Amino acid sequence: MPKVKMIFNPQADRGRTDRVASDLEHLAEELGGADWIRTEYRGHAISIAEQAGQEGFDPVVAVGGDGTVHEVVNGLMRLEPDRRPRLGIVPIGSGNDFVGGMGSSLDPIRALRSIFSSHREMVFDVGFIRDDKGRMEYWVNVVGIGFDAAVNLQTRNVAWAHGFLMYLLAVIRVIIQNFDAAQMEIQLDGETLHKELLMFTVGNGPREGGGFLTTPASKYDDGVLDFATVARVSRLMMFRLIPEVMHGTHGRFKAVTIGRLHHLKLEADRALPVHLDGETFAGYEADVRGLEVGLVPGALRLIL
Repeated sequence: MPKVKMIFNPQADRGRTDRVASDLEHLAEELGGADWIRTEYRGHAISIAEQAGQEGFDPVVAVGGDGTVHEVVNGLMRLEPDRRPRLGIVPIGSGNDFVGGMGSSLDPIRALRSIFSSHREMVFDVGFIRDDKGRMEYWVNVVGIGFDAAVNLQTRNVAWAHGFLMYLLAVIRVIIQNFDAAQMEIQLDGETLHKELLMFTVGNGPREGGGFLTTPASKYDDGVLDFATVARVSRLMMFRLIPEVMHGTHGRFKAVTIGRLHHLKLEADRALPVHLDGETFAGYEADVRGLEVGLVPGALRLIL
């Protein structure tokens, strides 16, 4: 019988998860038992996951949304590669973009049953990011620089909404506020470019924000990152792009560039908001103007 560690974030989906979490905890006991622990503060799941790996738990399960997965992955990546346990995910967050991008079940009951019974797993890549202050974090789904990071910050102001609607309303608010473009010097796999960009998104997976297909061709196991940039455009054009990004067809517009990369460095003329997997990495007050983004191929295994 596997030695299962389940890390539950009670703040997932804005704290709306207590009832389903109770049902999941009872089901886990019926399926064979698990060590269930609640996180108590932001970043807590990182240390819990690292310790679980050191104590021989396998799998380590993130019970929450993309932010919970992000923290658990950062904990597992602190371990040596041959000591990293498998990752399980029970999706109960607001976006669940990593699971959705994987094509796995978004039903938490079905996902939990699979963790105890499935013999299928997938090896996937993990991204990393460093800023000009020396901070480094891992990420699994997306890095949003500029516009989509501003949207992520804005979701805090639409707490009454839920899921995709919350992100959509935040997008509209940021467009109305006329979010500014930044001048960037970009080193893309050794090539240097100078561009004025509203948004620079790097995807290990295809979607963010509850279903916006910002990098629609991304795959988690191909050893390469995809990116999408949006140049300075009018508010009207940004509104025009919303349905296109929802369907992953925005690449046909002149202002949008979609491509692939292994390694990225950029310097901007102003502070850049940055999110990782829906979690704020840098707000404006952090004054982050330089970033490096790369990939660790085949870093972790996911139970499907």
